[in-house]
Amino acid sequence: MNATLDHSHDPLSRSSPPLGERRKVRGLLLGILLLACPTAAPGQGQEVHGENSVFAGHGVAIAWGVLKAPAEEQTQVILRIVPAGEAYAYVSVEALDPFTGTRQPVLAGRPLGDRVDVRSPRSAFADFPRREVHLYRTASDWQAGRPTVTVYYLGVPDTTPEFISEGALSTYLDLALAKFQGTGQGRKP
Repeated sequence: MNATLDHSHDPLSRSSPPLGERRKVRGLLLGILLLACPTAAPGQGQEVHGENSVFAGHGVAIAWGVLKAPAEEQTQVILRIVPAGEAYAYVSVEALDPFTGTRQPVLAGRPLGDRVDVRSPRSAFADFPRREVHLYRTASDWQAGRPTVTVYYLGVPDTTPEFISEGALSTYLDLALAKFQGTGQGRKP
């Protein structure tokens, strides 16, 4: 006796796509999910999106500002990085081209101390818009390229204020970060 199943009266079997189609859709959705949720590469530590012009979390505080110049090619973007409750020994900053994956050092690495200011021409963001701030607990972690935390930005945050004087920019950065420096408080993604 041949046993065959008759699903002609089962409404779900008529509306469900064939198994092969469902697998393709699941694979496509998984691929989209993996692209949308970047994970840190081995040795990269935790990766956190900085999102705004003032970020505080994971033991660090970062503020952005723009120092406008009479000529646009002289306009500078400044990131001020300060410890906020964690003991990071070193910091480095890289610029990335999101289309080719090419990396360019902006700050090869240095002790974090009380603060580090990183300057880049605004025009440098045209080809290398992504910035990654790598934080290392020890000098040996920095030398091995093993950050504890990486705070990344997809470009200059839209909320970044612009200043025409160095003094006004410095005062703003100091005030923006003062409430976070040494406290460990702030947005925790």
